[in-house]
Amino acid sequence: MELLPEDILKVGISFLVGLLIGFEREYRSKSAGLRTMIMICMGSTMFTIFSFKIDSDTGRIAANIITGIGFIGAGIIFRENDRVVGITTAAIVWLTAAIGMGIGSGYYVLTFLCFLIASAALILLYPLQHWINSRSQIRHYRLNCIYKRKTLNNYEVLFKKNGLKILESKQRKEEKNISGHWILQGTQQNHERLTSKLLMDPEILEMEF
Repeated sequence: MELLPEDILKVGISFLVGLLIGFEREYRSKSAGLRTMIMICMGSTMFTIFSFKIDSDTGRIAANIITGIGFIGAGIIFRENDRVVGITTAAIVWLTAAIGMGIGSGYYVLTFLCFLIASAALILLYPLQHWINSRSQIRHYRLNCIYKRKTLNNYEVLFKKNGLKILESKQRKEEKNISGHWILQGTQQNHERLTSKLLMDPEILEMEF
């Protein structure tokens, strides 16, 4: 198998692209960081190069790259505190593999354009995402109090007074205690104001937020 200078160039470009994408993930302390993105981009490039050299059916190896990346992406996504995390990083892994395949196929202009758009989405849209999250956050609250022959609906009144919308409500009475679980939506400022009031409530035995 003949080694062409262009093949070495492709590997070098994929290393650089994986380095840049991985740096952003590493900077944000994500699960798939610098080394992972480099390996994914270079691996996709190498498999694509080999598909042109050792197999007449180039699409067969390319399809297997997508399958393999799917397993890696699935391992990044997990549940944490009733929410799913890692979806963005898994999507970046998927896109990095596509960029690596584009480099290996020699579609430099299209691949570079895709890289620029993806980088802009990751970096420039990050402040916008934080602004949206500060304007509308969904948090889970769990309160445990001594049962005094009444429900915890007085806390629901408190939630509404602090500008929070109740998305889900559930209460449970045990032997001597009564507990409630709520999913609330509102601004970050309203959540913090509510939390400070709940922490000062002497009737709350346990609180999770």
